[in-house]
Amino acid sequence: MSTGEERVMTKTEENLQEAFGGESQANRRYTFFAEKADKEGHPQIARLFRAAADAETVHARNHFNAMDGVGSTKENLTAGVIGEHREYTRMYPPFIVQAREDEYRRAEITFDYANQVEEVHYNLFQEAVKALDAGQGFKDEPYYVCQVCGNTVPGAAPDRCPICNAPASSFKQVD
Repeated sequence: MSTGEERVMTKTEENLQEAFGGESQANRRYTFFAEKADKEGHPQIARLFRAAADAETVHARNHFNAMDGVGSTKENLTAGVIGEHREYTRMYPPFIVQAREDEYRRAEITFDYANQVEEVHYNLFQEAVKALDAGQGFKDEPYYVCQVCGNTVPGAAPDRCPICNAPASSFKQVD
C-alpha cells in the first residue's frame, strides 16, 4: 500500500543513472566516430571506435542491470509508453520553441522529427500493450526505420516517409 510519499534515491542510485547515461552516450558517439573513420579510409581506427562502443554498451548494461532496469515485457512496454509520452508531450515541444527562437533551424528540424516519431513509438507500444493484455499474438513482420528522421513503420516501408518525405530507399529494415 502506498503512503503517497516519494522514495528518495540514494547517491549510489543517482550515480548509476548518471553512469548509465554517460556510457550510453559514449556508445553512440563512438559508433558515429567509427562511421566517419570508415568514410575517411581509416578502417583500423573505425574498428577501435566500434570496439570501444561495444565496451561502453557492456558498461551501460551492467549499470542498468544494477538498477533493475529490465522488467517483464509488459513492464518494459509500459515504461516505453511512459517515456515516449513524456518526450513528445513535455520534452520536445519546448526544445522546438527554443530552437525556433534561437533561429537554430537544424536543431529545430531534428527536435521536430524526433517529437513526431516519439508519438509513433508511443502508439506502437500502446498497441503492443493492448495486444498482450488481450492475449493476442503479434503479426510476424519486420519494422522499417527511416534513416533521416527515425520514423518507424511495421510491415513495409512507405513510398515516402510521412514525417520527412524521404524516399522508401531511406528506410532500413529491422528484423
